[in-house]
Amino acid sequence: MDQKILDRAQAWGRNTYFSETDRSEITQLLNDLTKNGAELNERFYRDLEFGTGGLRAPMGMGQNRMNKYNVRRATQALANTIIKHFGGGSAVISYDSRNSSKDFALEAAGVFAANGIKAYVFNALTPTPMLSFAVRHYKAQGGIMITASHNPPIYNGYKAFWNDGAQVVPPMDKEIIDAYNGLTDWNMVKYMGFEEAQKKNLAQWTDTEVDNAFYKVIEEKVIQDLDMCKKHGSELSIVYTALHGTGQVPCVETAKRLGFSKFYSIPEQAQPDGNFPTVKSPNPEDPKALAMAVDYMLKNNGDIVYGTDPDGDRLGLVVNDHGKPAYLNGNQIGALMLYYLFKTKADKKTLPANPLVLKSIVTSPIQNAIVEHFGGKVEDTLTGFKWMAARIREHEEQKTGQNFVFASEESFGYMPHKESRDKDGVSSMALMSEIALHFKLKQMNLVEALDEIYEKFGFFHESLLSRDYEGIEGGKKIARIMEHFRKYPESHFASEEIVAKEDYETSVFTDLKSKNTRFIALPKSNVLSFTFASGNRVFLRPSGTEPKIKFYTMVRETEGSLMEKKASALKKVKLIEERIAEVCEKA
Repeated sequence: MDQKILDRAQAWGRNTYFSETDRSEITQLLNDLTKNGAELNERFYRDLEFGTGGLRAPMGMGQNRMNKYNVRRATQALANTIIKHFGGGSAVISYDSRNSSKDFALEAAGVFAANGIKAYVFNALTPTPMLSFAVRHYKAQGGIMITASHNPPIYNGYKAFWNDGAQVVPPMDKEIIDAYNGLTDWNMVKYMGFEEAQKKNLAQWTDTEVDNAFYKVIEEKVIQDLDMCKKHGSELSIVYTALHGTGQVPCVETAKRLGFSKFYSIPEQAQPDGNFPTVKSPNPEDPKALAMAVDYMLKNNGDIVYGTDPDGDRLGLVVNDHGKPAYLNGNQIGALMLYYLFKTKADKKTLPANPLVLKSIVTSPIQNAIVEHFGGKVEDTLTGFKWMAARIREHEEQKTGQNFVFASEESFGYMPHKESRDKDGVSSMALMSEIALHFKLKQMNLVEALDEIYEKFGFFHESLLSRDYEGIEGGKKIARIMEHFRKYPESHFASEEIVAKEDYETSVFTDLKSKNTRFIALPKSNVLSFTFASGNRVFLRPSGTEPKIKFYTMVRETEGSLMEKKASALKKVKLIEERIAEVCEKA
C-alpha cells in the first residue's frame, strides 16, 4: 500500500476534529491492511473533488467520501465565495430522500450560520427545481441541494447554486473550487449547531409560501390551457411513481390543482427511502424502475405512466399504446413538449418575438427542425442545465431580445419555465399531462402524436450507449477510450465515412475533407463528436457524475415510409454501437 495513502488514513484516525465514532471507522480498516488495503486506497488516494457541479461519491469516512466533514468543507468554500461577492446574505438548502441527506443539509446550514449567512432550510425533502425556485424567491445569494440524483443507494452528493437559482458555472465554480482546495486545515471550517443558529436567527425552516408560489408558476407559466385541464382533466388516467424520492408530494399536489383527478401513485414506491428497496436503480430512464407503475397502468387501462428520480428533476414516461407499453426516450418527450408549446403559442398568438430554445449538444436535432419551422432559434450548450441557465442569464444581462421558451437535454431533463433554473420533473409532469389530455381529446395517444411530428419533420432517431468502469482502474480505462477516439486513425466508422470531428476539450472543429479547422465557441469539456457523410453523428463523453462513458448516436431518415425510415435508422444505430463496443473492449 502506498505510504502516502497510509499516512493520510492514519492522520484521519488520529484527528480529534472528527468524532470518535467517525475515526473508528477508519482505524478499524487500518487494523487489517491485507483485507482493507483496496478500500483504504479508494478512500484516501485523493481528496473528494469539488467538481464544477459540486460533490458526489459513496458515503463513508475518509477524504474521498461523502460525509458531514466534506459537506462542511464544501459549504465553507461556498460561504467564502458568497461573502467575497456579496459581503454576506442568505442561502437556501434542500435535500432528497437519500440516507443522511437531511443530516448533511443541517450540517451545511450550520456552516452558513457560523459565517453570518442566513440559511433557509426546507422543512421537508424537496425536489431540486423547487430549491432552484426558492433561491430566486428568497432573493438568496446561493443554495445547496443534497442529492446524488439516481446513483446507487451508497452515494450522496452536493450541488452548489448561485444567486440566479442556477448551478454554479465559470468563473464562479473555479472560485469555489479554489476556496475548497485552500481549506487545508479543518479548523478553517466554521460551524455552529442548527438549534443555536435558529436562536440567533441565522437559520429557519421554510413554510408553505414558497411551495404555493412554485405551484402558481406552473399554472401561469407552464400550462397553456388551464381551462381544458380543469374541465377535462378527469378524463386522463395517470399512474405515477416517486421511486422513493422527493416527487410524491409536489406531483400529487400539482395534479390535484390542475384537475387531473385520476392520478394514482404506486403506494409501494411513494414513501421516501434512501435504500430504494423496490428498484435496482431509482432512474426513470430505466424501464425496470417503472415496472410496477407500468404493470398497474396496463391492468387498469391507464393512459400514461410517469416516474421521477430521487431529487425530482427528471421525468420518465410510458404510454399505453393500445394495450402495449411504449417507453418514450428523452428526445421524444422533449420533441412532444416543444412541438406542443410552439404550436399552441403560435395558434393563440402568445409566442414571444425572437423565441429561444436551449438544448445540449447531444440532444436531438429534431428540435432545430421544429423551432425553426415556427421562426425560433435553437442554441446548443454543453451537457448540463447549468450551461443553459447561464445562457438565459447572459441573454438577460446583455438584453439581446431573445425570449426563452424551453430548454431540455436527452437525459430526461426539461425546463418549461425559467423561474426554476434547472431541470424540473414536477413542471414537466404538468406539461406532459396537458399534452396527453390534448391529444386524447383528439382520440390520439402520445405515440401517435409523435408519429405526426415525424411525418411533418422527418424521422429522427437517437440512441445512448453507456459503459460503466468503476474505481481507479475504471477511470484509467475511460481515459484510454477517449484517447483512442481522439487519435482515431480510420476514415470510416461502421461503414459510415467520417467527414468532421469536434474536440470540445481543445475547442477545435476539423473538416477532414478540406483539413480546415475552426474554433468551437463553448467552454472546454472532455467531449468528442464525429459527423458522417450521411449527416448522422456520434458523440462521446465521460459522465461528470458517474463512473461511466456515454456514446450518443444520432440518425435522421427522410426516404421511404415512416415504417421504412424507422427500420433503416435502427439498423444503422445497431452497426455503429457494435463498432463502439469493439473499440471499448480493446482500449
